[in-house]
Amino acid sequence: MRPAPGEVLHFSEDPSITRFEPHVAATARQPEAYVWAVDADRAPDYWFPRQCPRAMAWVTAGTSVADRSLLGPGVDRVHAIEYGWLEAMRTVRLFAYRFAATSFRSFGAHAHAVVATEPVSPLGPPEPVGDLLAWHEEAGIELRVLPNLWPFVDAVAESSLGFSGIRLGNARPRPSELHA
Repeated sequence: MRPAPGEVLHFSEDPSITRFEPHVAATARQPEAYVWAVDADRAPDYWFPRQCPRAMAWVTAGTSVADRSLLGPGVDRVHAIEYGWLEAMRTVRLFAYRFAATSFRSFGAHAHAVVATEPVSPLGPPEPVGDLLAWHEEAGIELRVLPNLWPFVDAVAESSLGFSGIRLGNARPRPSELHA
């Protein structure tokens, strides 16, 4: 599920939204109110239940050969979740709302999202995203299911790979914290 040219997407488990109002997200690091969406490149970051902690890593032009090996032979992108979220990945009812990209502007130093500062209405009704595991497979993204995200997060965050983590506050404690 990706946006068509000239569109961006917002993913939600709520299929009843008819108008999106800018708001300050609970996890926001900035005080401004936005409506958040993503382009085609970042859409796979949201093929998850909303609260699911996930870590994503991918090869970039600056990735070293040694760091590329962290993903495995022939693998260009990996998404990782914890075992406790696998059932939700299989059963969540996720919807995609399509918007005109002209209502949004890039956000962040790495342009990880797009934002609107005015209310926006979807181009049509929300579309069921469907099988999230199948979307990963179709996109050639390796989905790893791990007992704990932190070893993966730490390894890729210190590497030359592209990296993103979402909802990491919902992840299990670091292994070192489990035995403290």
